[in-house]
Parts: sequence; C-alpha cells; structure tokens
Amino acid sequence: MIPEQRRRAYLDAMQVATWLPRTELPFAAPSRPELLAPLQVEDEVSVEPLSAPVAPVREAPVERPKIEVPRPGAQPRQAVVEPVAEPEAVEEKPARVSAPPPRFALQLLRAGDCALLVELPTGQPFQSRDPAYILLKDLLRAAGLPDSPQLLGEPVRWPLLVRGNLDQGPQAALEFVQSFVAARLEEQPSTCLWLVGLPAIRFAGESDEHSYNRELQIEGLGTCWALPGLELLMEEPARKRELWQAMRRVRQRWLAPAQS
Repeated sequence: MIPEQRRRAYLDAMQVATWLPRTELPFAAPSRPELLAPLQVEDEVSVEPLSAPVAPVREAPVERPKIEVPRPGAQPRQAVVEPVAEPEAVEEKPARVSAPPPRFALQLLRAGDCALLVELPTGQPFQSRDPAYILLKDLLRAAGLPDSPQLLGEPVRWPLLVRGNLDQGPQAALEFVQSFVAARLEEQPSTCLWLVGLPAIRFAGESDEHSYNRELQIEGLGTCWALPGLELLMEEPARKRELWQAMRRVRQRWLAPAQS
C-alpha cells in the first residue's frame, strides 16, 4: 500500500477529484462525511430554453493560385540555388579492443634447490605414467636433481573466471603468475627457477621462444632458466641436443652449493 500523499499525487495526475475506497486503506486520511451521504434525486428536471438560432456559417471562397504566364520574348527566370556547406569531417577514434584472455595451465614444483614452473600439456596435473612427466623426470636426473618433484600449491589455470568483466588479458595474467610464484619462492627460496614451456616463459619471465635454453634475470623471481615445453621436446627430439648442451653450463648453479 502507498502512503496518502503519494496516493493523492497519483489521483491528481489522473484528474480524479472524488473517489471512495472499497475497504479501509492504511495510512489514508479519514473520508469526508459529505462524500458518504446518499445522492438526492431531483423530481423535476429543469430545461433551459435554447438560445437563438445560429446563423449558418458561410464558407470562405477558396483562392486559386495565380499562374504567371511569361510574356513573349521574355527570358525565363532561373532558380538560384545556394551552396550547401559540407559537414566538417569528424575524426573517428579507433575503438579500444580488449585483448582476449590467454589460455594455459601451469604447475609449480620443487626439486632440490630448484623450483620448476612447468606447462601442463593436457591442462591436468601430471600422472606417474604420463609421457611428459616421464620426460621431466629424465631432465631432473640429468641435471643432478631429485626425480620426484614436490607440488607447490594447486595448478594455475588461466583464465581464472569463465564469465565476468574482470580484466584477464595478457598483462593481468603476467602480473598474477609472477605474484603467485614470488609468494611461493619467498616461503621456500630456490637457487634457480626453471621455466618449462612457452606460457611459463611468457607470463613469468616476460620473454618468448627466443629465450629457450637461456638464463634470465627476473625481478622478484631471481635467476631463471628457460626451457622448451615437454610436449615440444617430444614432438621435436632434435631440440634435446641443445637442451643438454645448455644444461652442462647451467647445472653448476645448483650443484655448486651441494658440492661445497
């Protein structure tokens, strides 16, 4: 139910001067007694005399347009057309197109003094019989590290949300991955961080495929080593030779503290 003041405003807008509710309304002002009295029916209906007859209205004559006939030998008049100003050109600004969110899945592991940020080829955690996981164990043994890495948190899957207006573009993904890894490394420092796979290199190391088998210095993450993805190494075995050669140089970084 609406208050009395708003109810009267609605009635005024509808041009209703008098009204009676069927039931008692809450918050309504009491009805006036004169409105509740029964209507008096008059026995005789007074009829007012008609006014004098109205004279018929004469219709005004319709004026016909005058047609000007040119005189013989006169030059016809030419219509003057004023030039229309062209509208000013409006510079159209290109619409901002938000970058589509990248899609990847990363798993953070720890083996000895090294942390590993590894791309999950299938998007699911590693299983003991996965060919990619078997290859990762081979790489760890060749590097002189334990071949049973420990999990550091849940996998990072991007985009985080399926729906919503949250920015999930490449820059947001980079900031999230770096913050996640930096927080884990602060709890358990490492001598070197492996970046295995292009998504790990791109969104943690801020680099691309040209950094394969190279060392990177990343603020907040320290020394990183960029490796091709496990799936790429299985599809292109020729890349393993370059990887072994680079490992001979890099492995001294995490083996030196153990030997001393």
